[in-house]
Amino acid sequence: MVTGVGDGGWTTHAEGRVPQGVDITRPSIARVYDYLLGGKDNFTPDREVGDRIKKALPEIHLGVRAQRMVLGRAIRYLVGEAGIRQLVDIGSGLPTAGNVHEVARSIAPETRVIYVDNDPIVLAHARALLAGSSGVAVVDRDLREPERLLEAPEVRVEIDFDRPVGLLLCGIVHYVSDEEDPAGLIARLIAALPSGSHVFLHHLVEAGTPGEKAAEAAMRQGIGRGFFRTPDQVRGFLDGLELVEPGLVRVPDWRPNGTEDSAEEHPVLRLAVAAVGRKP
Repeated sequence: MVTGVGDGGWTTHAEGRVPQGVDITRPSIARVYDYLLGGKDNFTPDREVGDRIKKALPEIHLGVRAQRMVLGRAIRYLVGEAGIRQLVDIGSGLPTAGNVHEVARSIAPETRVIYVDNDPIVLAHARALLAGSSGVAVVDRDLREPERLLEAPEVRVEIDFDRPVGLLLCGIVHYVSDEEDPAGLIARLIAALPSGSHVFLHHLVEAGTPGEKAAEAAMRQGIGRGFFRTPDQVRGFLDGLELVEPGLVRVPDWRPNGTEDSAEEHPVLRLAVAAVGRKP
């Protein structure tokens, strides 16, 4: 579990120490992802959902690992090639190796990063990790309330909306239902960004992969969310942006660097696409 965190605000359960007020009897998107990634910050309900997903897609860990790797490549592109110096990561999830601020600041130490999530355990862990860090903040907000997110005091302090922003939507939009209008939510966020800003999007897609429907059903049954869409639907979320080469492609095909063992031919890796769009 977490180390270096004081006892204040934490309670002890049979499975470990938990921030007070966190319901560990219900699965969490972030904790299920942590389990699939091989992390330790998860509980029995999270593992039960994760196991159902793994039963449907035994090689799902390859897809989860590929998601982390493409996020790293996108950050290196945004900071190293596009010159972005401020990033907003929505649906950041539990801290893990190669966090956004670590990757970005290895290239440009002055890069400012906002992590956005609404899971209490994610917020507690992130705040513990980032205590005392300058230019990095954690915000309790929801993608489904874009204006409230953008008006958060921490966002307004750290992000200069007169300069280009890198918006990271990695593995979050496929948890937003059609009724919640993901295209409209993303459009409202993009509308607030200045010219030259970039949006990175990673999304699960329908690919006809064996076990795909069962995995989607396991997500919806366990978490209540999980929507595999077509590549054309995902591309529509970036309408109005100029797609950076190679466009919207399978995750292993988005600017591979040749140094990652991504098992790129495995069918499970057809289940997600990624793209970066630039606002004119």
